[in-house]
Amino acid sequence: MIAASSSSSNKTDKIADFKARLAKLHGKRNEAAALNHKEVVEEDRIKQMPKNYSKKRERLEAEFKEDQRREAALAEGKDYDRLRMLEVGADEAERWERRKKKKNPDQGFSTYEDATIRQYNRLVKNKKTDMAEYEKEKQAVGEAAFYGENNTIAIGLHKDSKEAIDSMVDDLEKQIAKRDKYSRRRIYDDDADINFINERNMKFNKKLERFYGNYTEEIKQNLERGTAV
Repeated sequence: MIAASSSSSNKTDKIADFKARLAKLHGKRNEAAALNHKEVVEEDRIKQMPKNYSKKRERLEAEFKEDQRREAALAEGKDYDRLRMLEVGADEAERWERRKKKKNPDQGFSTYEDATIRQYNRLVKNKKTDMAEYEKEKQAVGEAAFYGENNTIAIGLHKDSKEAIDSMVDDLEKQIAKRDKYSRRRIYDDDADINFINERNMKFNKKLERFYGNYTEEIKQNLERGTAV
């Protein structure tokens, strides 16, 4: 009787252990199914997003962090742009400059038509339209004359404001000044100090001066006067 009771107890323990392991396996299977479903849903959500979503998100996060650093610098009374430029190497600054030029590259003169279009785009780039004044003038002269439709005479209907005339004069003066500045280009300035040993060194020095000249001017003057610490 004792042997039969012991055998029955062992059999019951085995069944209980088997059921426990089976329940554990069922739990793991359910957990794996839930994780797989979650991953499938996430993968489908990513597929439905724009292709540039990740890059756009990285850019927005970088801009947010930069805004935080800028606010922290302003709170401490520091110039954030100056601090940022001091951390940038000359090569990296040159890459930034090239990247800016690629956005609106100057292809040089090709035709008068292209030059006129380029100048027009430059002039209207920063112009802001006063929609209230726009609608007021359209109502005053009529849509046919305002849009210059066929068989319409618009001469004498429009009168330029003093602000518009002053803006045009200022732009023309800037064009004249810019034209005079680049009318005579020289590779070497005879009156400038010679601080280079060859043309490559000259270009490198100009690069350094362009990016760091404002921050090193006082140090340079102290060295020339012999008062540098």
